[in-house]
Amino acid sequence: MIFRPLTLIILAAVITISAAAQEMEPRAYSPAPTGTQFVVLAYAYQSGDVLLDSSLPLEDVKVNLNAASIGYGRTFNLAGRQANVAVLAPYIWGKAQGTVFEDQVRVTRSGGGDMRVRFSTLFKGGQALRPKEFAERKPATIIGASVSIVIPTGQYDPARLVNPGSNRWAFKPEIGVSKPHGRWTFEVMAGAWLFTTNDSFLVNSRRSQRPMASFQGAVIYTLRRRMWVSGNATFYSGGNTILNDVANNDRQKNARVGATFSYPLNDRQSIKLAWAKGVTTRIGGNLNTVAVAWQYAWF
Repeated sequence: MIFRPLTLIILAAVITISAAAQEMEPRAYSPAPTGTQFVVLAYAYQSGDVLLDSSLPLEDVKVNLNAASIGYGRTFNLAGRQANVAVLAPYIWGKAQGTVFEDQVRVTRSGGGDMRVRFSTLFKGGQALRPKEFAERKPATIIGASVSIVIPTGQYDPARLVNPGSNRWAFKPEIGVSKPHGRWTFEVMAGAWLFTTNDSFLVNSRRSQRPMASFQGAVIYTLRRRMWVSGNATFYSGGNTILNDVANNDRQKNARVGATFSYPLNDRQSIKLAWAKGVTTRIGGNLNTVAVAWQYAWF
């Protein structure tokens, strides 16, 4: 079938970029005492349809993706301001399938995904404080910035069209504002994903991707100390892909909504539950997401 390679290329693109683009992170710029460390174990499941250029002979594309992750983070003093660095390592497995005319195409993969590192610091409202000083602080407006880096450490075989790893670097600079008002907290964040080129796509092909803007917002209500619930929304636009200097008509312009609930098990442990779904999707994954994470923190 002449269109089979094109079909698999599209499915590969869906698997490698959908999860990162659709993320929502409430309380990403929350303050914490210096010296705080945490370990996170998380699992996420995404399923749903993929919308593609109508000129392609491809329909009924569906994906089912799983990711199990382990992460570690630490808060520290950086020139008198609170800073944080976190590392996340995922393992990914799942499948994508679709119909080309009457030909069924299915791709199944599993393996280590690309490692992710995030560095953040708080410019306003983020003075570095020890635990005792932090307990006495009053909530204030926070302005922070971060850089997320996706490192191409994941499993990748250039002879395969679909891989758990992407064989390229990705960077996301972002700025965020968090404003408390009683039990409520309002957050907005704006950033952009920037991608390097995969020079070993399908062995000898060259695949690149244009920048993709990302905007997030959250409304958080604190039920009691360390227990909170939030409503989240994200919008992302751009990310056209280019294969061997030929641009594809796959610009994304999508929106998602979701909710997050955090419940403290004790002074050091907490459980977080998250749900999200697509609202509008031009091109890309119109996916439903459920996730659970366990966190253990200490000073």
